[in-house]
Amino acid sequence: MTTSDDDALRTQLEAAAFRRLLAHLSERSDVQNIDLMNLAGFCRNCLANWYREAAEAEGQAMSKDEARERVYGMPYEAWRQLHQKEASAEAVAAFAAAQPRHD
Repeated sequence: MTTSDDDALRTQLEAAAFRRLLAHLSERSDVQNIDLMNLAGFCRNCLANWYREAAEAEGQAMSKDEARERVYGMPYEAWRQLHQKEASAEAVAAFAAAQPRHD
């Protein structure tokens, strides 16, 4: 197997893992972004930002809304209306203390 074959396989596996992560997050809409940020240091919005940055690095223009729709599986505002709950005061305080620069 050549290096390019190894790279192609790695890309395939990474893409499959990313698709599975998106499917898992879709199934777990009960898990709020603030909880993900507080526990793991990233959330669905971070994934969307990384996706958009990767597209742009490859010369593909992508808006923030387009990237979020790819990650959320629907327009972001629709997902928020369906699934986002009010964050507890404790979650907000933990987020503020640990993630002051998160968008």
